Amino acid sequence: MSRGVKVAVIGGVFAVMVGGAGYGAYNIVSALDGGGGSGSASTAKKSGPPDGDEVGETTEKFFTAWEKGDPATAASYTNNASVAGTLLTAYGEAAHITDVEITPGTATGTSVPFTVEAKVSYEGTTKPLSYKSELTVVRGETTGRALVDWKPSVVHPQLKDGDTLVTAESETPQIQAVGRNGTVLTKEKYPSLGPVLATLREKYGAKAGGTPGVELVVRHTAADAPDTPLLTLAEGEPGKLETTLSASVQAAAEKAVKRFGESSVVAVKPSTGEVLAVANNRADGFNAAFQGRVAPGSTMKIITAAMLIDNGVTSMNGPAPCTDSAMWQGQTFKNLTSMEPNEGATLANTFMRSCNTGFIKLIDEKPLTDASLTTEAEERFGLGRDDWQTGIVSFDGSVPAVSGPDRAANAIGQGQVQMNPLNMASVTATAITGEFRQPYLVSPDLDGRQLATAKGLPQSTADQLKQMMRLTATQGTGAAAMSGLGGDIGAKTGSAEVDGQTTSDSWFTGFRDDLAAAAMAEGAGHGGDAAGPIVADVLRAGG
Repeated sequence: MSRGVKVAVIGGVFAVMVGGAGYGAYNIVSALDGGGGSGSASTAKKSGPPDGDEVGETTEKFFTAWEKGDPATAASYTNNASVAGTLLTAYGEAAHITDVEITPGTATGTSVPFTVEAKVSYEGTTKPLSYKSELTVVRGETTGRALVDWKPSVVHPQLKDGDTLVTAESETPQIQAVGRNGTVLTKEKYPSLGPVLATLREKYGAKAGGTPGVELVVRHTAADAPDTPLLTLAEGEPGKLETTLSASVQAAAEKAVKRFGESSVVAVKPSTGEVLAVANNRADGFNAAFQGRVAPGSTMKIITAAMLIDNGVTSMNGPAPCTDSAMWQGQTFKNLTSMEPNEGATLANTFMRSCNTGFIKLIDEKPLTDASLTTEAEERFGLGRDDWQTGIVSFDGSVPAVSGPDRAANAIGQGQVQMNPLNMASVTATAITGEFRQPYLVSPDLDGRQLATAKGLPQSTADQLKQMMRLTATQGTGAAAMSGLGGDIGAKTGSAEVDGQTTSDSWFTGFRDDLAAAAMAEGAGHGGDAAGPIVADVLRAGG
C-alpha cells in the first residue's frame, strides 16, 4: 500500500469515526501500531511465534517500503515505529542512500538474512554500497500482528542503539598511521586496530596535516566515540601519524588473540614505555586491552610481593608459608586443590607456585595497613591515579584502600582491584627495570602531553621481582606457556573469579629481554591455559 493511500485511509477513518466510533477506533489504532492499516474488527488476535507466511508477508512489506524510500511505512511494520522511523529517515536524508535493492535470503524460523545493494550520492559523487544484515519477525505484544523486531542493526550491522548514519565531509582528516619501522598500519591488515585507528584519527587527524574527504559514517551517541567510517566517496589527503607500534609484534598479537574468544593483549618496551602492540578479539569492538576494568587475579601478586619487600615484611628468600587455607577477617581463602602445602616456603617459592595463602598470611604484618597496597600501586607502579596520557582513551588501573575481607582479596587480584592488559604489561616493565615509564602509543612531542610519573622501585626490590618471575617462567606456573622461549624470560600467571562466570578469566604477564606483554582471556580458565600462549607468541615475535 502506498504512503498516499495510507494517508487517505487514515483520513477515511477519521470520517468514519464521526458516524461509527467502534469501527473507526479499531482501524486508527491498527494503522498507527504497525499493521499498515490492514485487519478488521472481527479478526482474532493471534498468539505464538509468527508462521512462515507471516514472516514472508511482513518482511516483504517492510523491504518494499524501505526500497521506496518510505520510512514511515517501513517503520509501521516494526514493533518500535517511532525509533525505526527516525533511523530510516536518516538513512535517506542524512546518509544520502538511494536506489536501495534488498534481496532476502532463506529464512531460518523467524529470522531472515538479507543483502542490501544501494548507492550513496553526495554533491555530485555517487558510490555503490553493499552489505548484509538480518532481521527477526516477532508477534506484536498489543496487536498480535507479525512485526519486525526493531534493532538498529537491521538497517546496518554496525549500528547500535542511538547510532545514526551520516554522509558528509569528514569531521577530521584521515590518517596514515605508521609503525616504528615505517610500516603503514591499516585495519584491513591489522583488524583489531580498527577502533584504535579510529580513535587516533579523531584525536590527531587535524594535527597530522591531512585534509578531510567525504564519507558515509556511523555516528555514535557517546560524545567521545569517534565516527566509524563505512564508505569513502571522496578521498581527502591523509595525514601521516607516527605511532610506537611494531608491525611484526602487532601481527603476532593479532594472530594470537584469534585463538581465544574475548581476549586482549598489550606489549610494551620496558626501557621506554612505548606500546609495541595492542590487540583485541571481541565481538563488541571494545578496546578492553586499554580500557578494560576487571580483576587481574594472581598477576597482582607482583605488586603485592613488591609491597611485602619494600615494607620489610619478607624478601625473596624470606618466609611466606603456603598453608592449605588462610583466614582473614572471617573469610577463608584457599589455593588450587592440586597445590601441596609448604609451611617452610619462601616468598620466591610461594610466588612461582602462585600460592594464595602465602600472601594472605603476611598482609597483617606490621607496618602494613589497609592503604599499603594502594600506596605501593600508586607511588611505585604509577597505577590508579587517573593520569596516564597514552595518546588514546585508557584506564590506568584501580587499587582502592579497603578493610575487611577485600583487603586480603585485593592482595591476590580479586576483591576491588581492577586492571587491564595495558596496566599489567606496565607492571611487569616496572618490576623488571625498577623504573615506571608510562606506556604511550603516540609520542607526547606531537601534542605536548605530560606523561605520568612515579618513583618506581628500589633496585633491590626490582632485582628480586625479576628473579621470581624468571623462576615462574622456568620452574613454576608459567613454565608450560613459556617453554621454548630463549633469552632472559620471566612470567606471572593469574586466574580471576568473576561473578556469573562458571570458568575463571585467564591472565598472564611476562617478559623476554626488553619486551613485556600481558594478556587476558575471558572465561578461559587458569592463567597458563589461554593468556599464557598469547603472551608467549607475542614475546616470541619480539625476539
